Amino acid sequence: MWERGSTLRAELSPVDISWCVVARAERAMAAEGCAWAGLALAALVALLAPAARLVQVAIEQDNRSEEELQTVSLISYIPSVLVNYTQGSVYCIFHGAFGDNKWEVTSNMLSSILRFALSGLVFFLLAVAERAYKQRFLYAKLFSHLTSARRARKSELPHFRLNTVRNIKTWLSTRSYLRRRGPQRSVDVIVSAAFMLTLILLACVSAQLLRDSVTLERGWLLEAMVWSCCLGIYLLRLLTLGSNVNRKYRGCLSAILTEQINLHLAIEQRPESKEQLTVANNVLKLAADLLKELDSPFKISGICANHYLYTITKVVILSALSGVLSEMLGFKLKLHKIKIK
Repeated sequence: MWERGSTLRAELSPVDISWCVVARAERAMAAEGCAWAGLALAALVALLAPAARLVQVAIEQDNRSEEELQTVSLISYIPSVLVNYTQGSVYCIFHGAFGDNKWEVTSNMLSSILRFALSGLVFFLLAVAERAYKQRFLYAKLFSHLTSARRARKSELPHFRLNTVRNIKTWLSTRSYLRRRGPQRSVDVIVSAAFMLTLILLACVSAQLLRDSVTLERGWLLEAMVWSCCLGIYLLRLLTLGSNVNRKYRGCLSAILTEQINLHLAIEQRPESKEQLTVANNVLKLAADLLKELDSPFKISGICANHYLYTITKVVILSALSGVLSEMLGFKLKLHKIKIK
């Protein structure tokens, strides 16, 4: 252990080492602020319908002729229409977005409030899942520092080598404890539900856009596209964090291989300890085989998924790839049966 620049030897249990890693990760997590991005996306979803209604009313009230409209570019058309309709009046903006009579204003405002509450709840759950994945990533990152003297000293963590059976057992117990710490099933359910919802929304949007008459005048189509983009931002972040977590834990295999090389060299240098070092080397081989078998087969870029989500995702991706290649290359691909473990 490292204390005030000096090295101290101590006997620690797997729980003690795990709590050192957890305390270090919690100090790093405490520096992060609140999830303001979720509130911003919830406000965007809530104000989408009033904004679309304001644009539609402004376009209907536009009295310019076709010759005048031809001189206006498409990018500046909507801002110019809004400026001509509102004329800097908050009253015109409010009534254009929420309606004229009392009943219409009440129903539209209540609809926006309910949209904000629903989207805020969804993005709050996704923010909780993102925080849990960040915590897992910190655990995996700090765990990989335990067997490196330089990284352990930099992170203020205990350091030990995998040269004895006792140290290997402690290392495996610490790894198992850190991987199971924190919410597991609830976070995976949130991520799987968000993934399924995004697939359903994208399927509806794609089916509508592939029709002969493609228009964005339908309110649900524009809202579904915004929902898909917002959920996609969170899912992309979760996919990145999940991949990083798996990459950090897969780096443990390289640490095992390094220790095996060190043990072979130590056997040549210390023949009197050959039996003890050979036992440790065999245990390292078994540990490497065990870690390879522990990885879950149902994963989507590092995110654990259930059997049905994993199957649907593979079928959707292969079907989309087949359709794109068919359009590009001019022939049809036959999808074979997908073997799922």
